[in-house]
This record gives sequence, C-alpha cells and structure tokens, in this order.
Amino acid sequence: MLEALEQLSQDQFTQELGGSFGSVRNTIVHTLSAECVWLARWRGESPSGMLAPDGYADLASVRRAWTDNEAKLRQLFEPLDEAGIQKVIPYKTLAGVESASPLWQMLQHVVNHASYHRGQVTTLLRQLGAAPPKSTDLITFYRENP
Repeated sequence: MLEALEQLSQDQFTQELGGSFGSVRNTIVHTLSAECVWLARWRGESPSGMLAPDGYADLASVRRAWTDNEAKLRQLFEPLDEAGIQKVIPYKTLAGVESASPLWQMLQHVVNHASYHRGQVTTLLRQLGAAPPKSTDLITFYRENP
C-alpha cells in the first residue's frame, strides 16, 4: 500500500476527499495508529488516544513510524508459541472500559481492520486518478508465499 502512495503529490496525500477520515494520509495514519494502540495493549500499556495525523507531514514519516512499529510487532510475536497466542490479555479500551481477549483474536482484528482501511485507501487513490496498489488479497499473499 505504501508503495502505491509514493505516486501521490504532497497535496494529493493530504487532500480532503470525504470518507471515514478525509484524506489518504489521515486514513493510513488511523490504520498505523490502531496497530500502535494494540501493540501497546499487548505490552501491558493503556494508551489513551490515537496518533494525530498532523504529526505525519509526509509519506516518509508514516513509513518510518510503520517500519518501527512492525519491528516491535515482530519482536513481540516471533518468540510466541501456541500458549502465547492463546493467552488472554486484559486491556482498557480508549474509552477506559476494562476488557480482555485472547491474543489471537486481537491480532485477527488488527489484520481485518487494516484490510478494511486498505480498501478505503484504494478508493481514495482512484478518486485522485492514481493507480491502485497491487493486490492485497489474502489469496495473493498465499500464492506469492507458498
């Protein structure tokens, strides 16, 4: 997805287009933010809010933050075994409500959430007259990574 966004000008990146978050930048920062929030919860922290899109002036700043967050996610997940994935993790929602879920369910939610917003970004790219990203369908991933 981020590769597809490289074709956008800075104005296109932040242009208000409607939709859930208004712009390509705001939509991808929301997606990144959700991943950061869940990572914090998995580490036993209770974040109180989402990242502010204005804190990401350009695609390069989003890419740096995403690369950093991905490294932290890999560090958390790589050593886990089946019991680690099944572990129920307590957390607070952004509204401060206590909750708890198995790690695998939360991870599945994060993946599903990102898929939803990748579809929105694809629509925004088309509205801007830009080429959409290469397929992000799960079956494509499986075909490319047998």
